[in-house]
Amino acid sequence: MNSIANILIVLGFSIIFLIFIVIVLLLIYMIFFDRRQKHHAILRNYPVLGRVRYFLEKIGPEMRQYWFNSDNEGKPFSRDDYEHMVKSSKYLRDVIGFGSKRDFDEEGFFVRNSMFPKLAEEEKYDRETKVMTKRYVLKKDPLFSQREETWGDEESSAYLLDDEDAVIIGPNTKNPFKLKGLIGMSAMSYGSLGKNAITALSEGLALAKGTWMNTGEGGLSPYHLIGGVDIIMQIGPAMFGVRDRNGEMDWDELKRKSEIPEIKAFEVKLAQGAKTRGGHIDAEKVNPEIAEIRKVEAYKSIDSPNRFHQFHDVESMCDFVEKIRNHTGIPVGIKMVIGGNDSVEKLAKYMKDTGKGPDFITLDGGEGGTGASYQELIDSVGLPIKSALPILVSTLEKYGVRDQVKIIASGKLFTPDRIAIALAMGADLVNIARGFMISIGCIQTMKCQSNACPVGVATTDPELQQALVIDEKKYRVVNFLVTLRKGLFRISAAAGLDSPVRFQPMHISYKDDKGIVTSLENILNEVKGQIRVSK
Repeated sequence: MNSIANILIVLGFSIIFLIFIVIVLLLIYMIFFDRRQKHHAILRNYPVLGRVRYFLEKIGPEMRQYWFNSDNEGKPFSRDDYEHMVKSSKYLRDVIGFGSKRDFDEEGFFVRNSMFPKLAEEEKYDRETKVMTKRYVLKKDPLFSQREETWGDEESSAYLLDDEDAVIIGPNTKNPFKLKGLIGMSAMSYGSLGKNAITALSEGLALAKGTWMNTGEGGLSPYHLIGGVDIIMQIGPAMFGVRDRNGEMDWDELKRKSEIPEIKAFEVKLAQGAKTRGGHIDAEKVNPEIAEIRKVEAYKSIDSPNRFHQFHDVESMCDFVEKIRNHTGIPVGIKMVIGGNDSVEKLAKYMKDTGKGPDFITLDGGEGGTGASYQELIDSVGLPIKSALPILVSTLEKYGVRDQVKIIASGKLFTPDRIAIALAMGADLVNIARGFMISIGCIQTMKCQSNACPVGVATTDPELQQALVIDEKKYRVVNFLVTLRKGLFRISAAAGLDSPVRFQPMHISYKDDKGIVTSLENILNEVKGQIRVSK
């Protein structure tokens, strides 16, 4: 017995001694190497403390995210915003307790409640269509051990619009696009997101019914199609997916794409809120499969042009849109960013004078997300959606062409109240991107451009993608979307409306930082007064 104890003591001291030697050697190495390197000034003077500094700097974002930021801090989404999306997608519930964390002294928009809200049975939606999903039920959430949850089947109403309220894009085209849901997935390319992420989104959106997914400018992949969800195929200036070897439009390929049953519309991308320029994808993300889908060379970084060289003004752009529509027979829209009060005047005037124009306009706010862009573009180019949307709607109304086009709004519209305000401002539909990313596991590490996403969402790395389990995450997509729809009908009822399609400017108030209340109607009238009509 004593011999075993002696052996353990010797072994323990030996391990401690080895650890001590390793630490000493490491310190000597750092001092010797760091004092002689020429790249970092602080390491030359303070080798050990400098290493500690760089370590703390490296983990700073994670420390702020989980420890130091308050619930309402953190960008681009606060902890509360993030947890709201995660919990609704995981538990199919969005109930909170005690009270709001919103700072009511700050300025902002509010939905006007009705003295006589609609009863549940008065809400007008499709009560027949159901969705089968799976959700977690939380049993216990102890501090020092894993939370206890059960995972099981759940049937829920899809909360789709009534047939009479369905939104129809391109009613005069050969194949109009009919939608019974107001919320869809914004443009996210395969390549920016990995195949597991795109597959989970496609299958989840298909299970939720009544929605759509936008391919992004990276072209149509088999993973977009795998779930059978309706698709808006985006065409960017580089023509990915419908280009020939010279980068020009391959009209035969475009026709073939339009004949795929899932493709319901094309979207010509003029700009994106987070990058009012062409898209970018790093070389390491351009694997052979992505290169084949996009018709480009593998393992070479891709930069799309700033704009289409096929057109240079409103007239030639509308001719391009018209040509795609006539060639395919399905609706064609444009995606744009607004920078000022006169940004849409030429388009509105042309639509009035000729009757031509896009079937829909996707308006992206400057607060929108991206896989990769530049800080000066993300921060300072393009107006946010709550400024841009009134300009677009007011301009179209002033020229008398609002009814010719549907408007899809996007820009951090990830909660029912935000969506309701956008609808009241004049949007017909809403796009969401990062909310859906969070539903399938995004933790906001802000590494989308690096191909090193640790949860397998924004990466094409096969090993990292293993973290994303499609058969679990697809149900989170369903739950997130259904919860949003349910909340949208709930807030509509509070405003005295039987459906969210009935939201008008009169249903929204704006309170400034002094407590003075202005109706959204007055704000829109003021915006409209700044729009000049050209003859």
